[in-house]
This record gives sequence, C-alpha cells and structure tokens, in this order.
Amino acid sequence: MFKKIALGLLAILVIIQFFRPEKNLSDDQTHNIALKYPVSGEVKEILRVACDDCHSNKTAYPWYVNIQPVAWFLDNHVQEGKRELNFSTFTKLPVAVQNHKFDEIIEMVDENEMPLKSYTYLGLHQEANLTDQQRQLLINWVKQQMTMLKNEYPADSLKMKKRTPKAES
Repeated sequence: MFKKIALGLLAILVIIQFFRPEKNLSDDQTHNIALKYPVSGEVKEILRVACDDCHSNKTAYPWYVNIQPVAWFLDNHVQEGKRELNFSTFTKLPVAVQNHKFDEIIEMVDENEMPLKSYTYLGLHQEANLTDQQRQLLINWVKQQMTMLKNEYPADSLKMKKRTPKAES
C-alpha cells in the first residue's frame, strides 16, 4: 500500500512540473517611480535588492523556481506584491494613491514588515536583510518624496477619497 501511495505522489510531482506560471520578466518601466521621483544610487540599490523582486515588473528568479510547487508559491508572492505596490507602474497611479503608498512604505519598513521574513528565510536573499541605517535611509527618502508632493499639489488632492458603502438592495 505504501509503495502505491509513494508512486502516486511521485507521478503527481512529475506531472506538475509541466504546469508553470508565467514569469514576471516584462521589465516594462514606462511608469517607473524613478521617472518622477529622484532616486539616489543608495536608495536604488536598496529597492533593487530588497523590493524589486516582488514590487516591480522584473523578478530575478532563484534556481529553485524551476521546481513545482515552489514556482506557484513564488508566483503568488510576486503577484500579491505587485498588487499592493509596483514601482514599475507607480507614476500611473493617481497622486493621492502615490502619497498613500509612500505612507504605507514608511509603515512597513519602520515596523520591519518588509521585506517579508519568508523572502530571507534560511539565508536566502541575505542582501535584502536591511540594516537599521538602510531602513532609515529608505524612510527618509520616502518622506522627502511626500514633502515634494505636499509642496507641489493642493492638500486635498493628496488625500484618498473615502469610499461610501454601497446601499443594500
């Protein structure tokens, strides 16, 4: 019985290797954050090593992405990360949303919620383990961008519109 179960699992593992998600390699930077906001070399490097794999249109995939179901797990992380924040499409967002995203970046970096712990488990992506100095540099950069927006746009245009709940039918 054990042998049949093991063979069945092995067959499933072999079959799923043929079903792979599309990789995040478009590298479309048409609306990249750096086109509107000045990004220093230091900040650019922090974004590259700690953020871009999940928050841009180009992911640097590790070797183990070729093994299923790992590829599905990684694809889910990348797609979710891009839904929350995509630096490659950042300037396409309304200015109030950009300002809100900057605020969220400060919160996530300050509370050490980003990069995700799962991204740096077992010594993976060690360069993404940001030092306190790197975190502060990133936070200061984001605050500068928010100040620039505050000086450039009327205050009410930087606030997210409150959603009104839909009336029940």
